[in-house]
Amino acid sequence: MKYMLIMRATDEAFAQMGDIDFDQMLETVGRFNDELIRAGVLLAAEGLDDAAGGVVVDYSSTDPVVTDGPYGETKELFNGFYILNVASKEEAVEWAKRMPMTGAGFKTEVRRVSSIDEFPQDNIWIQKERAWRESTGQL
Repeated sequence: MKYMLIMRATDEAFAQMGDIDFDQMLETVGRFNDELIRAGVLLAAEGLDDAAGGVVVDYSSTDPVVTDGPYGETKELFNGFYILNVASKEEAVEWAKRMPMTGAGFKTEVRRVSSIDEFPQDNIWIQKERAWRESTGQL
């Protein structure tokens, strides 16, 4: 099963990351990534750019409204993610407990990633997506 570990941090916690030596952070995260790779569970891992450079598309009105970052009040920013292929939610949680960026204001959300096999296989759009995934080596 695939699980996504979503890294979150409050504005204050994210700001404190600036106090951490960048080479030390790369070393710490690199060691964690290496553990995931050696365990054979890592499928993807990416960090996200500063929220100030992003936008939000809000669909609350008839025409979607695009708002440039930074975004007003942010309780927690989504800063990056890992996608793991593990046997259970419990295993995903165990990996999340070992995340290297920890402390007050840091959280990791663990959510299962749905598989294409869970959708109606007789649906034309699912069939097209399956064909695309097969052609790109994703299935």
